[in-house]
Amino acid sequence: MTPKDALKDVKVDSSILNHHDNYQGHIALFQPDIPQNTGAIMRLASCFNMALDIIEPCGFVFSQKQWQRSAMDYRNQLKLNRYDDWQAFTDWQKNKGKRLILFTTKGNHCYDEFDFNQDDILLFGNESAGAPEYVHQHCDARLLIPIHARSLNLAMSAAIATAYFHHHIRKKHHE
Repeated sequence: MTPKDALKDVKVDSSILNHHDNYQGHIALFQPDIPQNTGAIMRLASCFNMALDIIEPCGFVFSQKQWQRSAMDYRNQLKLNRYDDWQAFTDWQKNKGKRLILFTTKGNHCYDEFDFNQDDILLFGNESAGAPEYVHQHCDARLLIPIHARSLNLAMSAAIATAYFHHHIRKKHHE
């Protein structure tokens, strides 16, 4: 029996699929350093139907060709926004009235105790230095993913935050 044959009779509750179509959350990366993490987060954003905001400058060349290769076949589903700098990003964020939620090892609240809104922006600092103090000061909340080591890979942190964000929004939607 092939794996495809083994799955042909599996029933999936379609009511749990595509609930994220209406969620308008964003993942934002502040001056990312590592292209592989950015590529993984592009795919993550695409799979969860979230926009991805890249706040430049990046620590690598981020050309059209590079992002197409990084996003692979997810690029047609990805809403990618690029900002020249922090000021351009915060001008847009303030204009849209969106909350900015920073995930940081210096967070003062645990991510799973936070009341997310569906249009929140989940912000992540860069891999080498995190987010500078002026970024911390601008954010509406600073959240921590509690772990038993120094830090997680950026793409893993974004995946944990994104999965919980969608869990929380789905739960609020059904209340």
